[in-house]
Amino acid sequence: MRRSDINKQLKRSVKFFKSRGFHLPAWATWSPDQWRGRAQAAREIVECRLGWDITDFGSNDFDRIGLINFNLRNGVPGAARKAYCEKIIIVGEQQVTPLHTHRQKREDIINRGGGDLVLELRNSADFAINDEPVTAVIDGFARQVPAGGKVVLKPGESIFLEPGTFHLFYGRRGGSRVLVGEVSSVNDDETDNLFAEGNPRFPSIEEDEAPLFLLVNDYARYLA
Repeated sequence: MRRSDINKQLKRSVKFFKSRGFHLPAWATWSPDQWRGRAQAAREIVECRLGWDITDFGSNDFDRIGLINFNLRNGVPGAARKAYCEKIIIVGEQQVTPLHTHRQKREDIINRGGGDLVLELRNSADFAINDEPVTAVIDGFARQVPAGGKVVLKPGESIFLEPGTFHLFYGRRGGSRVLVGEVSSVNDDETDNLFAEGNPRFPSIEEDEAPLFLLVNDYARYLA
């Protein structure tokens, strides 16, 4: 992804969050200069990888395959202090997050408003996808879904996903962007994601202009 395109998405995202009445922490809109020299003060932000995370999953086609996350709170994998994570996510109409699962993370995915969120589900055994039906728990009610079947979450609805349940999701055609919440066990985007087609979790970035705001992968460069 080009940094200029990431910056455009950041500007658009801030406006979208405001339009939905969702408030980010003050440091979400700090410039790189405001971050410099704050490595010690911002240690928890850096270690827990809080903040902006924008990816095209290696597609070079963000509008078709991509995702915008803001990591609000998280623990450190293997540490006992925090055992939970919360994200706020923006999903575009027909914008796909590719089929994947997690080795450790259990999560609730919640439609917080906007359009409908569509999930397609596949079961697995030892993380090998099979054709068995999936038992999905939606707002506390179990529902059996055939392999590759769809679940549509309307605003206010949620789904619980266990490790080994492969899922892709996107905003339903004809709707608006979707504000998605995620509440989970500790999130480790470095090692815990398993993509069915081997997609990279983070993009390679072409630095065609300076960052507007920092992404989680920028901290090492700017906070030293």
